Amino acid sequence: MGKLFTRFANSVSELAGNPITFIVCATYVVIWACTGPLFGFSDTWQLVINTSTTIITFLMVFLIQNTQNRDNGAIHAKLDELIRAMVDADNEFIGIEHLTDQELKAILQDVEKNAHKLHEERKRRESKGGKAPAKFSAKDAAGDRHDNGPKAATPKKPRARTKA
Repeated sequence: MGKLFTRFANSVSELAGNPITFIVCATYVVIWACTGPLFGFSDTWQLVINTSTTIITFLMVFLIQNTQNRDNGAIHAKLDELIRAMVDADNEFIGIEHLTDQELKAILQDVEKNAHKLHEERKRRESKGGKAPAKFSAKDAAGDRHDNGPKAATPKKPRARTKA
């Protein structure tokens, strides 16, 4: 049942995002509006468009939400795997999508503060006539290293995957 719903939700989402679907829906509304004088702009005439749009909107909300949830889950899994595979990556970011809004906001503020430090360090190096490193981490800019300052990150070999 789950795979059937997934295929159905994907198909509907793809169809709903198609320009032809928009043209068909806009044509439906124009035809409905043009038939108003034929039906004397009656309550039944209005009920047709109100009911059809309400039903379609109600069902589409759930289908689109299902598709977005799957897409977000896939993106999180991919990002978590990239973080895990990076030797110098900050693994504390894995799974942060499960935190509260306040916890996420605090993490975002820290990341933005470190990014600001990183950009300031890059500007400082460039203004001294030196070449800015191609890449260094926010940890470097935050001064988390125990050496004389930020350095260009050295490429690391990815860890070998182990089968569970």
